[in-house]
Amino acid sequence: MNERDAELIRKKLCELRIEHRDLDDVVTRLSEDMAVDQLQLRRFKKKRLQLKDLISRLESLLIPDIEA
Repeated sequence: MNERDAELIRKKLCELRIEHRDLDDVVTRLSEDMAVDQLQLRRFKKKRLQLKDLISRLESLLIPDIEA
């Protein structure tokens, strides 16, 4: 992977982390509301988990391969 690709991945990671943090705030606030739509809350949680998985995959791309 060249430096340009790595920089693009780092930029995308930054955007995804912000989106994940925002979703985390929404989930926290909705969880405190007793009248919240549980289906909507589950969708937000699922989206948050998908973002976390994507972040992990992109972070692993930035780790250099170790020659055995």
